[in-house]
Amino acid sequence: MSKSTKRVFKRGLMVAALAFAGHALAADYTISVVAGGSGPNDTYRTDAIEIAADVLMKQAVAKGEHLKITVKKRSYSDWDSFKQAVTLSAESGNAPNIVVTGHEDIAPWSQSGIIVPIEDYLETSAPSIKGIYPNLMKVASYNGKLYGVPQDAEARTMFMWRSSLRAIGYSDKQIDALPGKIKSGEYTLYDMLADAKKAQDKGLVAPGYGFYPRPSAGPDYWQYYVSFGGQMQNPKTGKLVFDKQAIRKTYQFFADAVKMGVTRKNMIGTPWDQWYHEVAAGKAVFWQGGTWHYVRYTGKEGLKDFFGNVDYSMIPAGDKTGKANTLTHPLVYLITKQGSDKQKAIEARLIEIASEPRINALHALKSAHLGISPAETNVEAYRADRWSTEATERLMPYAYAMPNDSDLGNLWNIYWKGLEAAWTGSKSPEEAAADAEKEVRASSFASKVEVR
Repeated sequence: MSKSTKRVFKRGLMVAALAFAGHALAADYTISVVAGGSGPNDTYRTDAIEIAADVLMKQAVAKGEHLKITVKKRSYSDWDSFKQAVTLSAESGNAPNIVVTGHEDIAPWSQSGIIVPIEDYLETSAPSIKGIYPNLMKVASYNGKLYGVPQDAEARTMFMWRSSLRAIGYSDKQIDALPGKIKSGEYTLYDMLADAKKAQDKGLVAPGYGFYPRPSAGPDYWQYYVSFGGQMQNPKTGKLVFDKQAIRKTYQFFADAVKMGVTRKNMIGTPWDQWYHEVAAGKAVFWQGGTWHYVRYTGKEGLKDFFGNVDYSMIPAGDKTGKANTLTHPLVYLITKQGSDKQKAIEARLIEIASEPRINALHALKSAHLGISPAETNVEAYRADRWSTEATERLMPYAYAMPNDSDLGNLWNIYWKGLEAAWTGSKSPEEAAADAEKEVRASSFASKVEVR
């Protein structure tokens, strides 16, 4: 279907969905929206669709038309239950209409027929869509088609406790300059471990709390692979990349952190509530987190004067082969195959409205996520929020995302298993890396991975 044909098709769907001849042909729609990985600060992931429905209904009234949209909302705090619910409901032919999920679900869910390309129903030239950061729109695409619309953006960052750095000899001016030194590669991951050790040796934090990464598996750990020169996907071939040297160096880094005593061998599995409380109370020198953590630290954990106590940066480079980096993991609005084309056109229109800067900014501000478009930084409330503006400027221009590939999860499982083995000492970094390579080469998806 050509672009001009698509435009005619989409306009026709909207006309059919919104044009009526009296109340006998009144349009009533019930649209369900389900979001995963959402806590009490993420309510606008579903609320924004309800706001959009109210706007669209009021627009219909202004034109003398009757349109009723009932939005049914549900959020899951965990990802496993959410994804199981979506896949099982799709198998039974009763999937939710709109799902808000991580962009990595686009590849497998499009292949299994759960979702449809949103570009077939969305007016991509609409200002709220056209203005979204191009790198985020790329993340929402797969096999040359736009499947979703970014719902939010964020960045994974390295936090540091300022008073601990001050106590090992840094001046406030030097602390302020540290993010820039990290960005340039002058300050590396091993420099960070050395500073963490100094702080522990002075008794500023307990043993194993110098460097305190996230306590569970997660995409953040790909960043260390990039820090040591790893590439996740070959842009020319589209194949996933398994870089043997970057893998080995990453495994070695975590083994070294444990050997130096600045990271606990058994910290994976630490309860998240405990972890949040500890880092927000200054019990760690360096810790790995996300931009959305800000609202937890300054809210539930009661951290006062965040900017006086904490600084943050990209994840440092591991050595000269790598680079400082930050990963973004946008959630996206996806449309399932559930319902008629007319209803899908309405769903796409709701997503378009929900993506307008003033509406999307409500989510960014409440949840400490980052805006999806440059226009959002001009929204008064967003512009007035120090965290939103500074984190956007410092991190978003350098953010990359995991590739949309249905085999990335399989590669991740191998990578993480080896990392955990090296971290806990059950294998040496060399053994863990060699075993991971063997497993990749013997896997069913080996032909789709470039081993370097």
